[in-house]
Amino acid sequence: MKYKLLGNTGIRVSQLCMGTMTFGREADRYASEAIFKRCLDHGINFFDCANVYGDGVAETILGELIADHRQQLIVTSKCGAQFESGINSQGGSRRNIIASVEASLRRLKTDYIDIYFLHRFDDHTPLEVSLRALNDLVVQGKVRCIGVSNFSAWQTMKACGLTRQNDWAPVDCIQPMYNLVKRQAEVEILPMARSENLGVMTYNPLGAGLLAGKYGQDHTTGEGRLAVDDMYRKRYRESWMFDAAKQFGEFAVDAGYHPVSLAVAWVSRNKAVTAPIIGARSVEQLDDSLRAADIDLTDQLYDAISRITPRPPSPTDRSEEQIKADNDNN
Repeated sequence: MKYKLLGNTGIRVSQLCMGTMTFGREADRYASEAIFKRCLDHGINFFDCANVYGDGVAETILGELIADHRQQLIVTSKCGAQFESGINSQGGSRRNIIASVEASLRRLKTDYIDIYFLHRFDDHTPLEVSLRALNDLVVQGKVRCIGVSNFSAWQTMKACGLTRQNDWAPVDCIQPMYNLVKRQAEVEILPMARSENLGVMTYNPLGAGLLAGKYGQDHTTGEGRLAVDDMYRKRYRESWMFDAAKQFGEFAVDAGYHPVSLAVAWVSRNKAVTAPIIGARSVEQLDDSLRAADIDLTDQLYDAISRITPRPPSPTDRSEEQIKADNDNN
């Protein structure tokens, strides 16, 4: 396992981050513990969570698991998404952020969270209100660093500008979706992250299992989130994505790799990415993702995989400049 600096934080994290969305859901307490131990055995020191995962159960399980290893681990959590049934238990209000972090600290059984994310942009709360609340948490020592998840590039830069203008704790990390069939982050988010030296934790490297070879030509065959979760069915609903996944799976096998390992390795290969967030419901399922750490993609292999899916359009109409940007970013 290799370790990378997380943006400007000075923190070194494993090249893979273990996501805990399955803890308490698809993975019960015992399966979660087995997954956690396997991660430690492979050198992973980076664990991602959120208050909404399993309605708080994921944080509770993770808190029990990290108790004997807290100083060696980097733990994240998030606030802002709808949690519980209260009308004010969502969004980036100061009230919700403070209440959320206190509850997360109790569930995680820790007195600090290494990276605390706004889970999504809140159209109804001025961003400076949210960032001021997060800054206060950093000053109080309850949060070490702050980040934003699911923000666009302009939203992230607005947050960065406000923190600099007010001398608040900086935005150190972002968490965008990124995989072979969801490449929008390549247009502005990942170049922005490189320019600002932000830590980047990407999620959905397998496209909810689409790139793992689980499905046929629709959502109804196979097992996994696409077959049972309407949110993922909508996210990965286009037929071309299934065609691309089939082509990618065949390519991976021909190249001598498991599709899961190669899909994660492809995401990792982007210079802006610090650590893809992997997930699993069992140790057996986890192992294929862990093997991505052993794959060192050549330029030729990376380019061949990239050609399987359409690249997103340039952020400007000056398409003649795209070749230079490609050379700079890869």
